[in-house]
Amino acid sequence: MKFSELFHTIQGEGQLIGVPSVFFRTSYCNLRCVWCDTPYTSWKPENKDITVAESVAAIAQYGCKHVVITGGEPFIQTEELRALCDKLAKRGHHITIETNATVFAEVAAHLISMSPKLRNSNPPADNRFLKRHERERIQPDVIRKFLDAYPCQVKFVVDTPDDLAEIQALQADIGIPAETIMLMPQGITPQMLQQKQEWLVELCKANGYRYSPRVHVDIWGDKRGV
Repeated sequence: MKFSELFHTIQGEGQLIGVPSVFFRTSYCNLRCVWCDTPYTSWKPENKDITVAESVAAIAQYGCKHVVITGGEPFIQTEELRALCDKLAKRGHHITIETNATVFAEVAAHLISMSPKLRNSNPPADNRFLKRHERERIQPDVIRKFLDAYPCQVKFVVDTPDDLAEIQALQADIGIPAETIMLMPQGITPQMLQQKQEWLVELCKANGYRYSPRVHVDIWGDKRGV
């Protein structure tokens, strides 16, 4: 598999926030979010190789039940992802997969953490990736398949209050249950997050959504391997 890093930390986002977890971060992504907080997996992807067996052994050394497979976009390495999940499941791990929800595949997972990309993720107008990103960033059928097949959370990265209209439209069109929707502020520093959290909480209260902080950013800032 192509990967960028593997580390032991706590989950900083979503339903399992605060849970000790081993993160396995794949490299390469089919999207190019302008605010991507892991550009070393997308804009300038690292090209390190690791076998599935080596991945399992590296994860096992931490003695940690929860494993988060993230990216980049894990599902674009479909066969390798399926093999990794199978081996981790047989060892009794709880598996979360974080995905942009543009590619579906059946894998052994306990939680699918979808993060469909809103218009605020679009690259600049003069960027060569814009048309592809805009075309691929929302795949309603993929989101529906994940919702039908797995326990899911649907995290939207919110930059301004104007993003709410797009979220509501997607919720209605795709049929996303409100209780699965989580709103998370866009930002890579504690200061950026703090500027948005108060009004974002109010949007959650008004719409029956959940608020997700980014605890790892609050603790460590914009730092790798945490």
